[in-house]
Amino acid sequence: MRLVLFDCDGTLADTFGLIVETMKRCFSDAGLPEPEDAAVRGIIGLSLDLAIHRLAPTVPDVEIPRLVQGYKDAFHRVRAEGTHSEALFPGIEPMLRRLAAVDDLLIGMVTGKSQRGVRMIVELHGLEGIFLAVRTGDDCPSKPHPAMVLECCGELGVDPADTLVIGDAIYDMQMARAAGAEALGVDWGAGSPNELILAGATAVAATAEGLEAWIEDWRASAPASEPRFELSPS
Repeated sequence: MRLVLFDCDGTLADTFGLIVETMKRCFSDAGLPEPEDAAVRGIIGLSLDLAIHRLAPTVPDVEIPRLVQGYKDAFHRVRAEGTHSEALFPGIEPMLRRLAAVDDLLIGMVTGKSQRGVRMIVELHGLEGIFLAVRTGDDCPSKPHPAMVLECCGELGVDPADTLVIGDAIYDMQMARAAGAEALGVDWGAGSPNELILAGATAVAATAEGLEAWIEDWRASAPASEPRFELSPS
């Protein structure tokens, strides 16, 4: 049995506009200068407290929980306005459904989103039952700490060496490598292909079709936890 763990924001779902606008509202409501779009994109994938700290490093640590709650409050306001899409990237939904139907493949999610945010995405796109293990910023230390991957592996009984982590950010690649898993990047999110490769990605997919083909090749290869035998010269 092998396990594929997907990041969410920037990998499965195009939530950049929603996240950028929410972070700007959060900072504005707190009387702080609004961060630049590029700066917000650069922290997507981190847990919310660490992301805010990266964007506002001079804010005292004691104030971070207040800003985290401010972000959550702003998120629900911005989302209710309906001006920012939470669409899945092209080809992602059918790919997930095909992968979930493969007998020897398990699917999970590792994301800096909250559990509530994951439920919203899953319900919005009718993906119930696809992700058999989910770890979020509510459950584990922020990426690139390996806890999200290791806990999903433990829950599903899969060795990290037989696990593939797919994401769009350098933190996803670093997390995968720290956990002893394979890392695969996608080029439609936060990180450039070169950045993802330098962070530990084995390869970077340019389309959902290419991503699915790479996953199938990886699945068909001998699991790393199985012994590999070489023929001795006669």
